[in-house]
Amino acid sequence: MGSNTVHLLVVDAHPGARPLPAYSHKADLRLAELLDEGGAISADGVDRLVATIAEALRVAEDKGAEDVLPFATSAVREAANGEAVLARVEQETGVRLTVLSGEDESRLTFLAVRRWFGWSAGKLLVLDIGGGSLEVGYGMDEYPDAAVSLPLGAGRLTGGWLPGDPPSAQDVRSLRRHVRAEIAKTVAEFARLGPADHVVGTSKTFRQLARIAGAARSADGLYVQRVLRRSALEEWVPRLAGMTAQRRAGLPGVSEGRAGQLLAGALVAEGAMDLYGVSELEICPWALREGVILRKLDVMAADTAGAASAGGLAGDTHGSVAKPTGGGASTVARREG
Repeated sequence: MGSNTVHLLVVDAHPGARPLPAYSHKADLRLAELLDEGGAISADGVDRLVATIAEALRVAEDKGAEDVLPFATSAVREAANGEAVLARVEQETGVRLTVLSGEDESRLTFLAVRRWFGWSAGKLLVLDIGGGSLEVGYGMDEYPDAAVSLPLGAGRLTGGWLPGDPPSAQDVRSLRRHVRAEIAKTVAEFARLGPADHVVGTSKTFRQLARIAGAARSADGLYVQRVLRRSALEEWVPRLAGMTAQRRAGLPGVSEGRAGQLLAGALVAEGAMDLYGVSELEICPWALREGVILRKLDVMAADTAGAASAGGLAGDTHGSVAKPTGGGASTVARREG
């Protein structure tokens, strides 16, 4: 349950194998834009959320899911009525949502990117722009050495800073200053770790920005390399600022539901690439959801290994298999292959 969408992803999965998507069911709620003046999710937003989760559970059952791993991100984590929302969801649907911290989101997204690109990618810098927050992770291993989450999501910023359609030049400048001031607070933490060998962008915002800047279509497949250059992004930001949401929706790869947020997302992407010294990044098709799934499979594998060892099936293997540390996770449904 993200700040933009509630997404049920059904996967065929077992330890040691790549999780294969079997079915996808989405509802575009944009909860990050449904906050009242006190920062609470509106009554209408809560009603829609409960109904959407109930529908997702019916779909999961229809598709034969054996296990459901429900999680929520910044929209609920930072809502003034977040605890009440969680209680109502559980009362009416039976689903107990795990609320991921910002660091959890960054760590799990980093895990997914590392698994996608492998060890040969070296030191990774991973940027993920969601509806409610920006996550940044850096490291050599499967979990980042440094991870931060900033309240710079495209939906949150659009609702709070860009009321016009198109927005005024003054509002755009104010948002740009705000974005860069927030990112600048984290630059030293990452700079001390040295330059990254590979910079990666995940999330639909980055995919759409790369597409309008000339990257391959989604229809061309997952394995086509897609990059976003800062120089191209800098050319697009003023163009996006002068467009209405309806005009942005006519750009290649831009969905109608996300068109209104694209300018704010572009300002965050441009600011992050500039301040972190990134001239080009590669788009990764895996992100937080895949990280949740991969972590679940790792835990399953560790539990299986532990049970085998306890039963005398582990031969002469010494030591133990450690479960990954980090965020509690796990709207993903699993069908064991």
